[in-house]
Amino acid sequence: MRQPDANKESKRLSALEAVKHVKSGMAVGLGTGSTAALAIEELGRLQNTGELSCDYCATSYQSMQLARQAGLRVFPVESFESLDVSIDGADEVDPALNLIKGGGAAHTLEKIVHSLSSHFVCVVDGSKLVSTLGERTAVPLEILPQAINVVQHELERLGAREVSLRMALRKDGPVITDHGNFVLDVRFDSFHPEGMEKELNSISGVVENGIFARCRPALVIVGESAGVRVLNP
Repeated sequence: MRQPDANKESKRLSALEAVKHVKSGMAVGLGTGSTAALAIEELGRLQNTGELSCDYCATSYQSMQLARQAGLRVFPVESFESLDVSIDGADEVDPALNLIKGGGAAHTLEKIVHSLSSHFVCVVDGSKLVSTLGERTAVPLEILPQAINVVQHELERLGAREVSLRMALRKDGPVITDHGNFVLDVRFDSFHPEGMEKELNSISGVVENGIFARCRPALVIVGESAGVRVLNP
């Protein structure tokens, strides 16, 4: 089970630092997850005190609701031709700033939003840093429900050592994404991030995978007990 309050202070520090990249008049993309939620909370505070005025889009229904509750002006992603900055967390970050995302099953829209953004800022706590991508976290795949057998066979061909259908925690059956699809969590012994990202998306029935190699962040802000540090490509 995910623990949204784990390392909360470190996450808060990284979120507060990321918000400094947002200026009035910007178009801003909002990520999904516990660290992104802290950034949304701070952006709402600044908006409501008159210190900031921006237009926003969100990467999930969850983030959209949080943003609206915080008083932010939220518009559909497709209404933006580009974004000035986007802020989001990650499940893993390697030394080249390749990411695994999708722990919240929102990686498809996250990849769209961050691809629109001129400046993708990733916010994490130190526990998300790894030496090799996939070291601790499975790669999520959003797939069409009808394609599950085809996708599983292709994953075996690519050398996947474990493939599991993500199951819901508070309902019977699988997790259903905001787009009405399933999520497979896939583990490999090792892989080249950019090559595997491309391979996975070439499988019929895969909507998007959670490797962010072609859509890497401009910087990663790491929250730690002593403060924050910034990682650049």
